[in-house]
Amino acid sequence: METLNSPFKTEFAILALGAESAGNFSVFKNGKIYFSKDFGNLLEENNWEKYQKKVLAYLKDNKLNPKIILTDLHPLYKNTTWGKELARKYKAKHISIQHHHAHMFSAIGDKILHDTAYLLPSTFYGIAVDGTGFGVDEKIWGGEIFQVESRENKVESIKRIGHLENRIMIGGDLAVREPARMLIGVLYKIFSDSSSPFGRGCRVLATGEGKGEIQHKKNIYNFIKKYYTKNEFELIYNQLQKNFNCLETSSAGRVLDAVSILLGFCGNIRKYKHEPIDLLEKNSIAPYLDLKPKIIFDEKEKMYVLQTTPLFEYLLKNIEKNKERLAATAQLYIANGFYEIIKLSCHPERSPYSDEVEGSTKYYNQPNHNADSSTSLCGVYPARSGAQNDIFIAGGIANNKIISNYLISKGAYASKIIPRGDAGLSFGQVIYYLNLK
Repeated sequence: METLNSPFKTEFAILALGAESAGNFSVFKNGKIYFSKDFGNLLEENNWEKYQKKVLAYLKDNKLNPKIILTDLHPLYKNTTWGKELARKYKAKHISIQHHHAHMFSAIGDKILHDTAYLLPSTFYGIAVDGTGFGVDEKIWGGEIFQVESRENKVESIKRIGHLENRIMIGGDLAVREPARMLIGVLYKIFSDSSSPFGRGCRVLATGEGKGEIQHKKNIYNFIKKYYTKNEFELIYNQLQKNFNCLETSSAGRVLDAVSILLGFCGNIRKYKHEPIDLLEKNSIAPYLDLKPKIIFDEKEKMYVLQTTPLFEYLLKNIEKNKERLAATAQLYIANGFYEIIKLSCHPERSPYSDEVEGSTKYYNQPNHNADSSTSLCGVYPARSGAQNDIFIAGGIANNKIISNYLISKGAYASKIIPRGDAGLSFGQVIYYLNLK
């Protein structure tokens, strides 16, 4: 356990149980946060048993009777269920905290540890660049932008103001382990869209049986045939068409998984967490700078959406170009798009409500950047001239240097001590609770 001093004070103990994929817990009392190690994936029984024993032993050894128990919002996490049981045992109040809210506050808490006099701004922003987190709308989040309002150093509201375009996880969690499933969903959307340059040429082909076969199915299969047999692909394709066990996700991790396998940097069996994204980053060099983020304002959701379909169309169009540069381009696209959404939210004069909106969306295209082929990756980031707004970046993919360095160059803060991924989530849960009004 690591003991961290904080400016907060409570007479009662708070126990935070973190998330499931990287088990950790934190205990807060009298200005001190006791922050545990990472026990690993709690779905592995050995890790789960060690985690439970350590939590109970710590409470017993320190004669602590927690009055508040914090868990992730996901109702099926093992430590969420256990947290409810502990709340009954200790007669404590159980509070569920949305996964990415906790990520954001882990970065805020890290900043407070470095500057105990730090006060929350009246308005600030959080960017969650992550793999998987249960959203308040019961969809899978992971590429989120939040606007937080505070007063007298206490949070009054957290508003989700933007996210990545939703994608389909064919087979649910199986799409995390097999990135080609994410790519099939992406390609299906592109090739079946008659307005897309890749969908216009698709047509219905007659077969000997008198049935129709969509040409785009063949186009999709050409990209993933080394990962699935024709029969396996047919099953996955039919599953997508019937929307059977398919989940919507705004996850940055799942988008980058699809990019990684499209460009050939990863295989279809994920050997460890974030492997496709790690390989994407390791194989990145100077990005192309002619791709601008495409952002829409969704009237139904009342928030900005960074479209990733244009990113994949760009990759397909330029697939014969340098793949290491395309890899960096994709990561920069996401970072740049997130920052542009915050800029849009900060300038009411650029709001969709100040102009006539056609249909349900308004498009925002950022100016083109110019660069020759010799531009280095470091050259993408201008010198920091001071942040106009307080921005915090967190989540497992905040460890990605291309994404994090770009956002840090724009004034964002990323944790320096506390892990940015799920291994720091219990700490973020504590800071979230302590900052609530």
